[in-house]
Amino acid sequence: MAAKCLALLLYFQLREKITLSNSWVAFCQKNLSEYPENEKVVYCLWTLTVIIKEIFKDTCSQKTEILKQFLTPFDTIFQVFYTSLFSLHFKSCQDTSKIINSMICSLELLELLIASRIHLKLHFTCQRILFLKPSCVLDVITWPVEAFVKRKFIIFIKKCLLWKVGEDLCWGSGPALMPPDQHLDVDMLALADAVLQAVDLGLLKTLSVRGKPPCFGGDEVQPACECVHGPDHVILRAASLLIIKSLEIKFQSCASANEIKVDLQSFMSELLTFLKPHLQPSLQSHNPCEWISRVFIEQDDDMLEAAKASLGIYLKLTRQCKATEGLTQEKEMWNHHTHKYGYNPHCIFLFLLKNIGFDSSVLLDFLISSETCFLEYFVRYLKLLQKDWASFFTICKYFDVTELKDSINICGCSSSLVQDRSSNQTELSLWAALGSHRNAHASVPWASNASGPLNQPVMSKEPHVTLQAAAGLSPPQASQSLVDYDSSDDSEVEVTDQHSTNSKQTSLQQEAKKKFQDTVRTGPDEKELSMEPQSRPLVPEQSNINIPFSVDCDISKVGISYRTLKCFQELQGAIYRLQKKNLFPYNATALLKLLKHTESIYNESMNSL
Repeated sequence: MAAKCLALLLYFQLREKITLSNSWVAFCQKNLSEYPENEKVVYCLWTLTVIIKEIFKDTCSQKTEILKQFLTPFDTIFQVFYTSLFSLHFKSCQDTSKIINSMICSLELLELLIASRIHLKLHFTCQRILFLKPSCVLDVITWPVEAFVKRKFIIFIKKCLLWKVGEDLCWGSGPALMPPDQHLDVDMLALADAVLQAVDLGLLKTLSVRGKPPCFGGDEVQPACECVHGPDHVILRAASLLIIKSLEIKFQSCASANEIKVDLQSFMSELLTFLKPHLQPSLQSHNPCEWISRVFIEQDDDMLEAAKASLGIYLKLTRQCKATEGLTQEKEMWNHHTHKYGYNPHCIFLFLLKNIGFDSSVLLDFLISSETCFLEYFVRYLKLLQKDWASFFTICKYFDVTELKDSINICGCSSSLVQDRSSNQTELSLWAALGSHRNAHASVPWASNASGPLNQPVMSKEPHVTLQAAAGLSPPQASQSLVDYDSSDDSEVEVTDQHSTNSKQTSLQQEAKKKFQDTVRTGPDEKELSMEPQSRPLVPEQSNINIPFSVDCDISKVGISYRTLKCFQELQGAIYRLQKKNLFPYNATALLKLLKHTESIYNESMNSL
């Protein structure tokens, strides 16, 4: 409280252009320069932090001048203190609590100094000290300190790499971002290189990922209660973003495709190995590209940052590998590399859509919100999608195969003979529905593990879809309600319902067959594509594709590619309606053109089948 009162008084002097007390300035300089011998440094750090917070909080137009006047006498001294604090031998210190307290206070001050560089046009050396000596802060993560200290430092470095420092400390909406200074690219590259070097030396192995159980009113668990400790997803997200963002920054200044591939293979292998034990079910039985959706499922802004970074890596490597595009073998190896190390942009985007249930309103929220980078990521991905439609469509086919295979495994409660016959018949019919794609298996290596013998598809001239797969009907055993009965009376009612269900199964199959045939007969639409999307089917009648439907024959469940384009069509219509009423926050004409062009490409590809 005393430090805060003093800070408010000093800020008042700065605001009124009154010269700061020379005795107080000398007191702070002495304590900062004599650390660790002087133990009063914490009070100085508190006061300095509160003053800078008040400068950010104020609405006056002279923030830059006030902060410049305040930082001038402390610029050199803070550099000395930074070096002294983070060069200590933690293991040899007797009272580690004081050191930890000093580090936490200095970390908050350091964050404010970097935030002032982002939001205010100032160029002091103390604002760049982290980027000039990044190993000092990174070494703290490897110290034998409490887990919360490592968490604070790793989150701080993540914010620095994302250039989001100060968002939690700046009150209100905060000042606008200033144009990047001349040292920004060099500083970010130095920090990224330091992070990757630390990871190469075993940084991930020093992280404590084991989480604590959430408790209300305390942190103790009764001995009789069993508690399963899950992983600390905050640490998992931060560590993942550290690596993927550092790789993106480093690759922007790298001209060698081979060097990029070697680094990408090395660090992504280490990251996926680090994540595998903490993700249930394991990534081993899934597409490795799913790691972003699994790790960042609870944090939208970080998930989109990771997706954007992986897309940037893919685009950079694609430009470097254009010389070998003509070679089929090289292209297959390149596609295999993108899937094996979890950075294929089409897989990542499809997993994102699956997580949100292909809900266009969620994408609309992302586009309107200023808290995520979705607009930039979405525009870049749509441009890639139009150039790389064949790869996208191939991956969608394997997503469909994998989904059907998983549904068969879940519903496999019937006898072995019926199950084998249904499985074989369904797989053959699905391959007939998807169409022939001979080289697809080489480009999607994970599909063979997820969906069985995909390298030997059997095609039929006239595809036949079984009613059980097409209509989504499960065997009688699978339709039983798996509930806990409170009494034996409930179970008797259930048995009666089962007999009733069995007696109606034949009529349900006939009804599903009729609905299925009616649904696939889509009428042609000859209207021209206008700026406002029309409510018409994306799959034209001429395509004549038979694809399995659910029991309610919802046309949105035709396949991943259809659901994706249906989501785009709904998003396009929502944006157009908002923009027509001047309710959209920015001009989305270019985005609407991208969505419309993507829809046209989809319809053309369906017509050619």
